[in-house]
Parts: sequence; structure tokens; C-alpha cells
Amino acid sequence: MPYPTDRERDRPWVMRTYAGHSSAAASNELYRRNLAKGQTGLSVAFDLPTQTGYDADHKLAKGEVGKVGVPVAHIGDMRRLFDGIPLAEANTSMTINAPAMWLLSLYVTVAREQAEAEGRDVEEVLAKLTGTTQNDIIKEYLSRGTYIFPPGPSLRLITDMIAWTVHHVPRWNPINICSYHLQEAGATPTQEVAYALCTAIAVLDAVRDSGQVEPSDMAKVVARISFFVNAGVRFVEEMSKMRAFTALWDEITRDRYGVEDPKARRLRYGVQVNSLGLTEAQPENNVQRIVLEMLAVSLSRGARARAIQLPAWNEALGLPRPWDQQWALRMQQVLAYETDLLEYEDIFDGSHVIQSKVDEIVAGAREEIAHVQEMGGAVAAVESGYMKSQLVSSFADYRRKVETGEQVLVGVNKFDTTEPSPLQAEGAKAIETIDPVVEKQAVSALEEWRSTRDSDAVERSLENLRAVAKTTENLFEATLACASAGVTTGEWAGALREVFGEYRAPTGVSAASSSGESGEHLERVRTRVRETGDELGERLRILVGKPGLDGHSNGAEQVAVRARDAGFEVIYQGIRLTPEQITAAAVQEGVHVIGLSVLSGSHLEVVPEVVDGLRAAGAGDVPVIVGGIIPPDDAKLLTDRGIARVFTPKDYELTEIMDEIVTVVRESRGLA
Repeated sequence: MPYPTDRERDRPWVMRTYAGHSSAAASNELYRRNLAKGQTGLSVAFDLPTQTGYDADHKLAKGEVGKVGVPVAHIGDMRRLFDGIPLAEANTSMTINAPAMWLLSLYVTVAREQAEAEGRDVEEVLAKLTGTTQNDIIKEYLSRGTYIFPPGPSLRLITDMIAWTVHHVPRWNPINICSYHLQEAGATPTQEVAYALCTAIAVLDAVRDSGQVEPSDMAKVVARISFFVNAGVRFVEEMSKMRAFTALWDEITRDRYGVEDPKARRLRYGVQVNSLGLTEAQPENNVQRIVLEMLAVSLSRGARARAIQLPAWNEALGLPRPWDQQWALRMQQVLAYETDLLEYEDIFDGSHVIQSKVDEIVAGAREEIAHVQEMGGAVAAVESGYMKSQLVSSFADYRRKVETGEQVLVGVNKFDTTEPSPLQAEGAKAIETIDPVVEKQAVSALEEWRSTRDSDAVERSLENLRAVAKTTENLFEATLACASAGVTTGEWAGALREVFGEYRAPTGVSAASSSGESGEHLERVRTRVRETGDELGERLRILVGKPGLDGHSNGAEQVAVRARDAGFEVIYQGIRLTPEQITAAAVQEGVHVIGLSVLSGSHLEVVPEVVDGLRAAGAGDVPVIVGGIIPPDDAKLLTDRGIARVFTPKDYELTEIMDEIVTVVRESRGLA
């Protein structure tokens, strides 16, 4: 968004709603409705198979197709997704990381096709494309979990994409450095700023050193770097964080990269407010949380977000409905158009209270940035597990404060008496549900696509992609050729997997500290764990598993840390495991209980497979518990299928959960 002079009323930010599900056709209909309601930008949510480079018929995709976003398998899906939406006039944000080059290639190809169909100059249309690809793989290793390749090749993909867009799609933001998920993984404001800027330094250094961009063009690169941040409910602290972020970005781009133009050095950021802070208990309270969090990134004109997307009030319950998304959009519109917020210069300039907090965050972030650089930079700090363990420790501290009541969550750990909610009245469909037939239709459509395309052209383009990947040549043109030939998402990623290999990031659990996690209750649970182990003649063992493609591992990591502190022997192998792998590990390790974490909505598909696998392996007596975003009706279905316990976000006391797990073990072993 353009920045006005101080004498002008500030322009409203780009207003988005993070949306997409089921299919390209269904999502296109949703986008058109949202644009008609006054939304000024699109924010595409992709499903987990697309995010992790798999086609709908892959084993790991089972239960995940179309759940948390739209499946895009090939150029045909991208055409349908933006049917009737002129891309030269759109402002599109795509939340995609490991396959970002692939999805942008599909987008660019559709834009070219639109230009040719209208008889317009293709290069002129490409020059008008505006939007963002998230494309921040560092934070995927630390928090969100949708990485594919090792850090080195991943950084190369980012570098190649930035270099190509600077020369061919100059108004596109090729990377959206994303501190949002860092906060969800436990980052303090200081850590969020520091680790995001460390990522920016790693990316800019890689682009500068690649030789693909002239030194005189580095200002263009810096000017197209955008950020995507999180805003929590502590809005004074969050607003101060953004002022600190702005100051440090200006300093780094000036001093490290020699960017002299102040406009190029501006921190350009969008925001989604903190979905992790939304509660399942009394979810109507989420409305005021969302509004307060929006203020954090809009009140300070000098550090105001240029794009905002708000979650819906019921996202802790499941997938929001179109009405819920409309409500979230209207919140933005009321603030932008009914209030006088945009009429004034920065109302916090000169505040010694704000400046003191900004200075504190700046100093702490500088220190942490320097520490990471001494370690060799962001990539080295990922590979060593340092940044991940810091986040797991910070999140453990936050959980402790919630459990002790030091951190109040209204309706959860305080003021929890409630009246029945008319928003969730009997008969009301409180969340959107995805018909299981969606996955079958996606698999069928994929088979049809493969049968009608030019197989020879597909194989030639994939062979060229593999060949280029083995060199230092820019990969974008080879990827564009794959898009035009009809290659699928899984085939593109699969070809690069052959060359680059895959990666499993450190979990951060073993090195995480849990200071303050003592107390009478935990000691009592430790005693129960020890005594139960004595009765069984061996130490209690729990396997914490993440089946399917859900990479949101924060909860699983905290369960693993607390189980360790309670005296369990913990087996936690990280994310993205098949039910067969989980079953095999449970049998091999001889565990007494399995805890599965699923937040993507695939629980009804993947969890029963673990139970069935245990029975087939002769280990049907091992109890299985599940935690995640699981509606009550689904919880009943799971217990009917033999799940021992179902925990949801309202079950926030981890020590209490550990106590219940001991009970589950005792019940399964026939102990009193």
C-alpha cells in the first residue's frame, strides 16, 4: 500500500480473509463472495498435501485433502481457483512455503494465459502482478512444520525465486518473512523480532552472494521483502514490538546492505492476529480478543500494518463458516471507515512509556541477533536445534503461567461460569465441515488429469528440472516449464526430493528447559508414575505421535516435555508420520500408552488407523489417547472406535492430563 504524507488521511490497509477449502471451484466461489463484501485482497489457504508437496492420492494425504485449505495439484486447479478474477488487478497472498516456487509458477502461468486471452502484452501484465508468497522456510523448521527439503536447498529455492521476481514480476513480494508462527510456538516479543530478522539476514545474504542480482539492485530486493507478524492481546507490548521491528529493519538494511533510500527500508508487513490465543471455552470472548489484537497493529501510524487478516471467533472449534469470516471482515471495516483512526499522525510519538518498551525490545533483539550470527546464522541455529529449543522453553513458561493462574485466560482459568451460547445453540451448525467425498473427487480428478495430458512433455520437463537442480542455475524457468506441461504438485516436489533429499528438523524437546514446572500436583503425579512403573516392573513409556501432515507440533512438544517432567520415558519422533510408522514405533519401544496430536481435522481418518494397526500387530491392549481441535460429535465417534480419552483445547492443565494418562495406563493393565 502507498504511504501518504503526514497531511493526508492514511489509506486503509489491504483487508483479507484467510480462506480456501474443499476444491478450487468451491474456493473460487468463496473468494468472489468475499470480494463482493468489500475484501480488498485475497489470502489463499492451501491444504496440507499441497503445502508439503504431495498429491491427493499419496498415502500421507489421506484425511487431509481440502481440510485446512484448497488443494492445488496442477495448472488446471489454478485456472479454476482464479476463474473470473483478473490477476493483474488482484492483490493475492499465498500462504505457501516449501513449494512456493511451484505455486507462484502456476499463478504466473495463469496470468500469462489471461493476458494472451485478452490480447494484452504478457510482460506488461506480469509487471502489474501484486501480492505475496510466504516462502519463509526457516520458521517452518521452527514452528509450522510444512518443510520438505534440507535448509541449504530450501534457501536456494528462496534465492532463485527472489532473483527471478525482481527481474520479471517487480511488484511481487517473493518472500513474506513470517514471525507469526514463531509467536504461536512460544516466542516472546524479543525472540519474535530477533529470529525473524535473523531469517531476513540469511535470505538477503544468500541473494547478495548468489551473484544473480547486481549490487545496485539490492535496494529493489530489500524493497520487496515483506513480513507477516502475529499480534497478541497484550496490545501495548505488541504495538511496541512493531515499532522496535521497524527501527531494527531500517538499521539493518541501511548498515548491512547499504540501502540509502528510506522508502526501500520501510518495514512492510501484514498481520494475522493470534489464533493460538482463541479459546474453545466461551468462544464468544474471542471477538473482543480479535479486536484488541487488531488495534496493536493499527494504532501506531509509523508502524501500521499494510495488510490485515483476522481469524474468526470460532477457529478454536473448527473451520469457520462464510458468515464467521464476514464478521471478521466487518471488524476491519468498522475500524477503518467508522472511526477516526486514520486521520492523525502517530499518536505515540513522544510517549516515554512506549519508547521505554521499544528500547527494551530493541536491545534484547540486538543481543539475540548477535548470538545467532555468532553461531553461523539462522540456518546453523536451526540445524543445531538452538532456536527450536528456545521456543519450546518459552512456550513451556507460558503454559506454566496459564496453569498457575499467573496468566489469566478469561473463561478458561478464571471467570469460567457461563450461560448457554446462542451462537452454539442446539441445531446450530457452529463450524464448516468438509464432506469426505471431497478427497475421493480430488483423487478421481487427479487420475483424469494424468490420463489426458501430454506424458512425454511432462517427463521432459521433470527431467530438465532434475538436471537444473544439480547445477547452480536458477530453477524458476524450469519450474515454469513444468507448470505449463501439466506436472502435478507431487511430481514437482518428488523430482526435487530425488536431488535434494528430505529433512527432519530437531524437535527441541530434549534440550528444552521447564523451569518452574514443580509443585505439589506434579510431585503427586510423579509419584503415581513411579509407583505404577514399580507395579508393572518397568518405567512407564509414552509415545507422542503426530500422524498425517499436520505440522502444528507445539501442543505435542509441550505434552512430551511435561510427560518427561512427570517421570515418563518419552518417545517423540516429530511430525508427519504415517499410522503404520507410529504403530511400528509403539510395538518396537513397548510403550504403555500412545498420545496422538491432530489439529488439521483429519482425526476421524488417521486415528482409527493407528488403533487398527495396533490390533493387527497384537498390541491392541495399548491404549490410545487423542488431543486436538475435535468437535464433540467427533470425540464420541473416536471413543466408540476404542480411543481411551479425547482432550481438546479446553483441557489446558497439562499436569492434570498426565494424571489422567496414568489412570488410563492403570485401567488398561487391570491395576486398581
